[in-house]
Amino acid sequence: MITTDRRKLWQAAIKLPMYSVAVMPIALGSALAWYERGTLFWQRLLLFLVAAVLLLAWENLCNDVFDDETGVDAHKFHSVVKLTNNKRLVFLLANLFFLLGLVSLGGIIWQQQDATVLSLVLLCCLLGYVYQGPPFRLGYQGLGEVLCFFAFAIAVGAAYYSQVQSFSLSLFLPAVINGLSTSLILFCSHFHQVEDDKKAGKFSPIVRLGTKRSAQLIPWLCGGIYGLGVVGIGCGLLPWTALGIFLSLPFAWQLMQVTKHYHDRPAQIQGCKFIAVALHFWSNLGLILGLLFHAL
Repeated sequence: MITTDRRKLWQAAIKLPMYSVAVMPIALGSALAWYERGTLFWQRLLLFLVAAVLLLAWENLCNDVFDDETGVDAHKFHSVVKLTNNKRLVFLLANLFFLLGLVSLGGIIWQQQDATVLSLVLLCCLLGYVYQGPPFRLGYQGLGEVLCFFAFAIAVGAAYYSQVQSFSLSLFLPAVINGLSTSLILFCSHFHQVEDDKKAGKFSPIVRLGTKRSAQLIPWLCGGIYGLGVVGIGCGLLPWTALGIFLSLPFAWQLMQVTKHYHDRPAQIQGCKFIAVALHFWSNLGLILGLLFHAL
């Protein structure tokens, strides 16, 4: 059912639960640095968290602007552009958030006297831009999930570097887990809008595969998240306490059931991306807590 309550539309437009997506890679990379090196620079962590939230706000607002231009958001009544009816203002606000995010990162750069973190974050932003931004719009070719995976995996590495000013082989699996669980959210967000995507020429993976085959991929994607965690523990790259990743298992099961039974029913499956957000949050939090607990 489509709501016309502007308060609820604004709540949906702000997407507050989605900002855990910005927080988790930074927290995960920093927790891994603490686990390996035994130190944590809280000021750098806070600066990076603020920057990550601002940059995700930039990405979300820009996507509303770019999607409005292609018509793919014809039935997205909680689009910020539709709610304000002022595309120019939304785009200006997005770019203000972008600049403020870079200013926040400036504190880390000044402390480290090293622009590596900025370079990595700008690469993430570039991947975010080519996802929806003209003239690239690679998300319309079905590459959004791939871009999302690399952007958020790189963010884990950037957060680690912001703490210890180096990289580590142990970064690989946590970064992949975070990237995969984040991409799963984007993948699930397309189930309910297949027809609108088709009309706008947006060939998301779900448009290409169909909803049934896409739903059949969900158990494999969820299994990949847990499988990587177990492999990491078995290889000694992660401590046994990283089994905390399984805190998210109830949400993985719920996501598999919802997509299996309602994959072709837009009204019933519309909220599945928020189940994927919960899966992302608890899997990453479980991993973070496992690293911190073992470091104590």
